Amino acid sequence: MSASVFLFDAPLSAGSTVHLDGPEGHHAATVMRLRVGEDVVLVDGRGTRAIGTVAVTKKDSIEVAVSSVATEPDPSPRLVVIQAVLKGDHGELAIDQLTQVGADLIVPWTSERSVVAVDRLEKIVTKLRQRSIAAGKQARMARFPAVADPVTTAEVVARVEAASVALVLHEESQHPINDIDISVELSARSGDGDIVLVIGPEGGLSPQERAVLIEAGGIEARLGPGVLRGSLAGAIAAGIVLARTRWGTVAGSSS
Repeated sequence: MSASVFLFDAPLSAGSTVHLDGPEGHHAATVMRLRVGEDVVLVDGRGTRAIGTVAVTKKDSIEVAVSSVATEPDPSPRLVVIQAVLKGDHGELAIDQLTQVGADLIVPWTSERSVVAVDRLEKIVTKLRQRSIAAGKQARMARFPAVADPVTTAEVVARVEAASVALVLHEESQHPINDIDISVELSARSGDGDIVLVIGPEGGLSPQERAVLIEAGGIEARLGPGVLRGSLAGAIAAGIVLARTRWGTVAGSSS
């Protein structure tokens, strides 16, 4: 059985003993009932992973003896997914899947066809951030995507303009995503910008949104013959992009 993963947002070093308390410590001690000697993994969500064993158990916390620490390099280029705010639990599902795939930054977008009350946005984003952390731990990742504050279409346009490559998913595009060579697009453009994916809401992009994103430099792409839910499209597109640009090249530095 794999070692359990816990979030620990503090400096870590090999040979040290750290105290895991709060919600994570409670979960380890009370819910999972870990015992002395069991293996655990501590991550900070920003690329650092520590391997250790339970040294002491208490009512609502544990102490972990850290044996090794490794830190992943910062991703380059970053994969930024601009995800239109979705209704119901579809938004949380989208974040869960984007986290598992390996997106670096997720930007909620209040698009024209997003069905959401403005006064609920703060609560929605809080839930999205919580889902990202939970999904990252479940996937045994050391780095979780940050979930940004919601942006307007004007702010999305600015991100597309600044990107090294920006793909705008649309079911009417004449360009299957498999036909777009991301490496060639990256080498053809100057700067160290992000790779940006723009995912619309369940109702799709409005004609005006589609026009301004393409004018800003976005490349339209479609995923397949059907129309995917907004909660799934981003994860599939992100997986395709990462398979062509970064998977298989991640390395760590040990201390």
